[in-house]
This record gives sequence, C-alpha cells and structure tokens, in this order.
Amino acid sequence: MSDRAMNRHPDQPLLNDAQTPALSRRATLSLLLATAWGTARAAETLTGAGSSAAAPLYRAWAAAYGKTQDVQLQYEASGSSAGLKKIRAQEVAFGASDVAPPEAELNRDQLVLVPTFVTGAVPVVNLPRIARGRLRLTGEVLAQIYLGGITRWSAPEIAALNPDLSLPDLAIRPVGRSDGSGTTWYVADYLSRISPTWKERLGTKTSLAWGEHVTGAKGSDGVVRTVQETPGAIGYVDFNYVGANSLNPVLLRNSAGEFANAGVAGFKAALRASDWALKANFHASLANLPGPGVWPITMGTFVLMPRVSDKPAETARALRFLMWALLKGDSVVEGLSFVRLPDALQASAFKALSSVVDRQGRKLGAEAFSAIAQAG
Repeated sequence: MSDRAMNRHPDQPLLNDAQTPALSRRATLSLLLATAWGTARAAETLTGAGSSAAAPLYRAWAAAYGKTQDVQLQYEASGSSAGLKKIRAQEVAFGASDVAPPEAELNRDQLVLVPTFVTGAVPVVNLPRIARGRLRLTGEVLAQIYLGGITRWSAPEIAALNPDLSLPDLAIRPVGRSDGSGTTWYVADYLSRISPTWKERLGTKTSLAWGEHVTGAKGSDGVVRTVQETPGAIGYVDFNYVGANSLNPVLLRNSAGEFANAGVAGFKAALRASDWALKANFHASLANLPGPGVWPITMGTFVLMPRVSDKPAETARALRFLMWALLKGDSVVEGLSFVRLPDALQASAFKALSSVVDRQGRKLGAEAFSAIAQAG
C-alpha cells in the first residue's frame, strides 16, 4: 500500500502490530476514566421557584446541604404568585410562597403546604442626612404615602412623628412590587387592618393596582435597586435584604404604641402572640399583633409540593433536601436572621412532607424522612 493511500508522510514511521493495540487500550482506558470522573462529579439538579424574600435562606440551605450531597439548587426568585403557578403545573420540584393558599385551593390543586420559617417585611427609605433607623412612621402615614395622600417628606403628618429630625423638603417616591409578591400581600394585610381607606381602595392582594405615583419594581432585588437609585424613595423588602444592601429601615409603630425596630426579637414576639403558635393555624395573619416588642409586619413563608407526584425522582430529591433543612439547618436560619419554627410547628411541617406519594402510592415522604434520620 502506498504512503498516499495510508495518508502518511514518507518519513513517518509505520506503527507495527504490537504498538497499535497498546495505544488503543491506553486511549480507551483514559477515555473511560475521564467519563467516570465526569459522571461522579455531575451533581443532581434540584429546582424551585417563588418567594424572593425566602431566596437567601433556600440558597444558603442548599449550599450547606451540597457540602455532603451532590445536589445543586436552581432557585428562581420569581415571586410567590409565579412559584404557585409553577408548582401547580409541576414545572419545579417545589414552589415557595409567603402566602398560604386557602384550604379549598390546596385541595383543588392537590398541594401540600409546609411552613418553613418566619421573617418580616420592612419599609426602607432613601433620605439624605437621615441616619439609619431613625425615621418614625405609623401604619396610617404609610398607607397615605402609598395612596398618594402624603407627597413630601416635610409633610406635617411625618414631621409630627419625628420632631428631632430635620426632614428634607423632598418629594416622596413610593416603590412597590410590580410582580405577584407575598411581601406585598403582608404589607397590604397590615395596612388593611390599619387604614379603612386602604382596605376599600386596594385591599389585601399579592399584586396591587398602584397609582401612577408609585414606581413598580420586579422582585426584592428590583425594589432594592430602585430605592437605592432614587432620592426620596420609600419601598419595602424582607428584613434580610435590609442588612445585605445597607438600606435605611424605618421605625414602625406597633399595636402597643411602641416604635419598633425590625428584627428577630420582634418577629419572635409576633410569632408567640399568633394563632400559628397557639393553634397551628398557618392561615392566620401575623400582622399588627398585640404585645410589647412585636414587629407589626411579621410574615411567614411556605414550601408547596404535590400531594401526588408525577415526577417521583425530582420530588424525592426535594423532600430529602427540605427535611434535612428543617432537621439540621437551624444554624443557617439564625445566621440569616430568619426565625426558626418552634418544635411543635416543625412537627406539622414534617407531617405534611411525609404525606407525599407518587402515582403508584409509593410513600416518597416517609422514605425521605427515613433516609435523613438514618444519615444522622
């Protein structure tokens, strides 16, 4: 056979019969090892979507969980309404909402409701020369700001609450969520309990018909950016976004007449006074509850999963993750300034997760709990 026919340079040595199998075996072994390594390193994907308020905790839980399990969380902080839509269609392994759907909807959609932790919605402002955490507001004034009745920071209603502050004569620029948001629902629930005008005009919803004077922003990150970029702005976010973004939170008058600071102590005080703790009623409001130190816009948040899964492998992965988080993720909760559920309420969460099955009746939740318990 000629050199041209073999596609070989004339000076290139021809491999003999002994060399060819040896190199082939070596190349094959290298390929197999590379493939095995890639397979071993490939992490399983866990999908979730919904609450942007809850996103920091779910991602922190996933980072801690991933240290011992080859699982990566892909969580879309698209808002509570979007999370509910995706879990109804089983487009994700779990949905997250700050608002508990009514029992009738849970039954209709065959969803399991799982409380995960408690936090709070906090009004934040961008005001020059006003020190962090010094501005005082009441629910009545906050409602009027968002309804367009109070339009300047020097207004007498605000000045009367802040006699020691030199308030700027600056236009108020309210910022509200443009997407369906559990944080919006809690703010609206609080203001509906304080202001009859608010209750009549806007009510309690995850998405509100803001007036033209309110700038819409998508997601908690969108509210943060808009407030930071707009002098005179006021917006609202989950408490953990306040510290993470160096925002200026307001003091808000609670039902005891105190101007309360947002924080873990105030959220715990609200939880103790609520029907969550007293009756395990997760549909009960956490807004404007009685007692000293209570933060008036305390909020819970939830995970939702299908009662009967069409995708058992994905659902089982989510169940193991969530049970691990509730059982062993307390330090992450406390490190991020969320409030852990008391043991009695966590028992309700485990019971709900343990009830999940697949179409063949396989007890996915019970198997996940057993696996996590045995792992220690």
